[in-house]
Amino acid sequence: MADFVKGLFGGQKPVQASAGDDDFADYAGAPEPAPAAITSFTTGASQAAPTAAIGNRPYTAWYRVWERTTAADFKLEMYILPFLFALIAIHVWGTKRNRSKAKAWVKAHAPVLTTEFAQVGYTRPQGEEPAGVEDMLKEKKADEFHTYATGRQNIAFVDFKLTLAKRFNPFVRLGEHVLALFFESMPPPVERIEATAYLFDGQETKVAPLYGQGDAKKVPNSTYDGFVFAVVHKDIMKRVRDERYDLSLTTTRDHAKLPVWTTVMSESAEVTDLLLTPELTKAINEAGDSFEALIVSDQPLNAPKTLDETKPRKRLALSLKLASDPAATLPIFTYFLRLPDQLASSAHFRPEALRRIRQTREEQISKIKKADDEEKAEERKLAADKLKKEQRDAKLGRLSAEEQRKFLEKEREKNARKGMKRSTVKA
Repeated sequence: MADFVKGLFGGQKPVQASAGDDDFADYAGAPEPAPAAITSFTTGASQAAPTAAIGNRPYTAWYRVWERTTAADFKLEMYILPFLFALIAIHVWGTKRNRSKAKAWVKAHAPVLTTEFAQVGYTRPQGEEPAGVEDMLKEKKADEFHTYATGRQNIAFVDFKLTLAKRFNPFVRLGEHVLALFFESMPPPVERIEATAYLFDGQETKVAPLYGQGDAKKVPNSTYDGFVFAVVHKDIMKRVRDERYDLSLTTTRDHAKLPVWTTVMSESAEVTDLLLTPELTKAINEAGDSFEALIVSDQPLNAPKTLDETKPRKRLALSLKLASDPAATLPIFTYFLRLPDQLASSAHFRPEALRRIRQTREEQISKIKKADDEEKAEERKLAADKLKKEQRDAKLGRLSAEEQRKFLEKEREKNARKGMKRSTVKA
């Protein structure tokens, strides 16, 4: 304000920037920039002295990591790397441990398999011979191994599946055990061997010429009467009945010949008396708690939905826990492989004993036929409605506007009369 008054009465005026420099008036008092110091570079590996500091460390060339970092910069990696190394070590140990257990099982059972079957293991390239019994296995996953056997009277082939613990993944293994504590539908994981034998059931005559057996009429017939029979450990009785359709057809009873921790699931008492032999009860007792189930069936695992699925497909199933000593379950395993011979020779029952079994099959077939007929009737109705609609639309397309209006009015009146008639009938 004082400068303004001085200027008004002739005082000395302040110095102003020229009109051409109005845009740069704010920088009039800025100091002149000083040129940056230029560091001279010398040829060779030597560098100039550092001109700045980063923290407490001087600036160095980009590739001299050891001069620009310390161990404190890698604290996170120091915590993560040992954890990763431990996981890798557990994974390697777990996979090797599972392979060694699978090979031990094969070594214990190879003499029986090679005695009973012409071929054990999967087919190898021409001229290549297996190096040992462990080559009979095929590793499907790190916790699942398969093998195969064929070439025996009364048996088409047998599939073997070994399910082992997930030792290679401690988190998944722990999670499976924890979930089993809270959910009944998720049983705790168990190491087991599952064998499924598919029987010829009189079909040898079709394949005998393929194996150079000459006259198919000379091949023994393996046909026997179809039924469902099982000896099951009580711990898994409810689960197998819920999971398998064929066992839902049976009646469950305890038997005096069997241990108290097992039960019989059978469609007929005559079938039970035939199959519950002293050799079977002795083998189950020797297997002890490793025994889970022995099943003879001609019905599918899942409830049939078509007539083709109701055709009998006879097979045997054996489920055993993998014991620490694989040879402990050899008696029941051997009995399972030879059971088809007993079925082919003696599993032929009186018509009175088979009446109930056949009645159950016929009831299921009649239900499927009824459902199939209802589905076909619904399809025919839909097709007729579609054709009727197409004919109506074509007829409307050929009419004039006035004729279409009259046609639609008659159609609405007709539908209204039908609706009233239906309501009257219901009342």
